Amino acid sequence: MFINFCPGARKFRQPEPKVIRCPFCNYEMEIWTDEVKAICTNCKATVFLKQAQICLDWCKYARECVGEELYQKYLENKKLQGSNSKQNE
Repeated sequence: MFINFCPGARKFRQPEPKVIRCPFCNYEMEIWTDEVKAICTNCKATVFLKQAQICLDWCKYARECVGEELYQKYLENKKLQGSNSKQNE
C-alpha cells in the first residue's frame, strides 16, 4: 500500500539535533529528535528526553509511514522513556 508521509513523523523520519541541558550538571548537550537518551559528555550521566505524543502513537498507518525498523525503534524508545523518571523536557 502506498501512502504519503505525514508531517507529524518528520522529526522521527528525518532526525535533527536538539540542544538540551543535563538535569544532573546543567551542561549543554546534544540529543537527536529520534532518540530518548544520551550520555552527558561532562558528568557521564544518562539523560532521557521526554518525547511528546506523536502520530506514531495513534495512526493506523504509522508502521507503513516510517517503515518497520524506525517503528520498532520508536516503540523501544517509548519503553525506555516510561521506565525512567528523571527526564529532560
